[in-house]
Amino acid sequence: MEDRLLQTAQRREDEDIETSLRPHTLRDYVGQEKVRESLEVYISAALKRHDALDHILLYGPPGLGKTTLASIVASEMGQNIRITSGPAIERPGDLASILTNLNQGDVLFIDEIHRLSRAVEEVLYPAMEDYALDIMIGKGPTARSIRLDLPKFTLVGATTRAGRLSAPLRDRFGIIYRLEMYTPEELSRIVGRSAGILGMTYDEDGLMEIARRSRGTPRIANRMLKRVRDFAQVKADGRITYDVARQALNMLDVDDLGLDRVDRAVLSTMADKFGGGPVGLDTLAATTGEDAVTIEDVYEPYLMQLGFIMRTPRGRILTPAAFEHLGKTVPQNAQFLRAAEEADSEQTTLL
Repeated sequence: MEDRLLQTAQRREDEDIETSLRPHTLRDYVGQEKVRESLEVYISAALKRHDALDHILLYGPPGLGKTTLASIVASEMGQNIRITSGPAIERPGDLASILTNLNQGDVLFIDEIHRLSRAVEEVLYPAMEDYALDIMIGKGPTARSIRLDLPKFTLVGATTRAGRLSAPLRDRFGIIYRLEMYTPEELSRIVGRSAGILGMTYDEDGLMEIARRSRGTPRIANRMLKRVRDFAQVKADGRITYDVARQALNMLDVDDLGLDRVDRAVLSTMADKFGGGPVGLDTLAATTGEDAVTIEDVYEPYLMQLGFIMRTPRGRILTPAAFEHLGKTVPQNAQFLRAAEEADSEQTTLL
């Protein structure tokens, strides 16, 4: 019981720290330069017109700052933000309740917006286009529809799976951004800012080591920073140096490229049990014990970015770079070589 209370307290502390580490203005926001520059223009124009900002859709891998960017938009516009998620809005009445409680210019942030039901989407369409809410009163022959006017608001939708959005919903967003992975230099600046807020002492080499292993994701970088801080306070003099960061991250099973135990398990399973592939996603999930959606959304994008995995018509295959990283020899079996040739042929066709 005591351990559970300590874990709960630690989790709440981490959540509070994560909230405090988030930038609150575009000036403090690091990375996503094109997004930041264009948002500055759109926000300035909306403020000059004394109008609400157009609806914004943010998509990309998890942990890149979609929620943070939505909060910054509200802060820069001088408005309040209401945060919810697609799975939390189960019925049209839930969305109607949220919309009718918004004030003029407020920002409504819906995370995982692709998970809204079709019935809820139908309510959202007139709200986004006409700032109106259509409500049915009564049942049967006596039923009638009335329209309620809503205050002008800004909807910020976020999703990790833009392809799951219906075309009518996607087309109603006036501003659409894809958030890209961060460079180690950008992550080093983010970690440095976070370390300053936490009152930590550090060397630039120590911050860069954390940044290099953070998979291009600020959320992971800040999480690693907190764990390295713990290691530095217990095992060192409290200062984050290159050696301290390296020892701490090695203890967390994170290698030089940012691959953790699950990443290596996926690669090793494909190499050892399937001869490098091809292997289907469901088969890979069953073999590694991980959920297929988790592999596809969390692990696979980074492995593909590193050039370790390729998708082919037959399934996933490993690249020679993956075998080199694992210290294994590239197999010469006919199935793997045929799939690799098909992948190369498909890439050539696309080019």
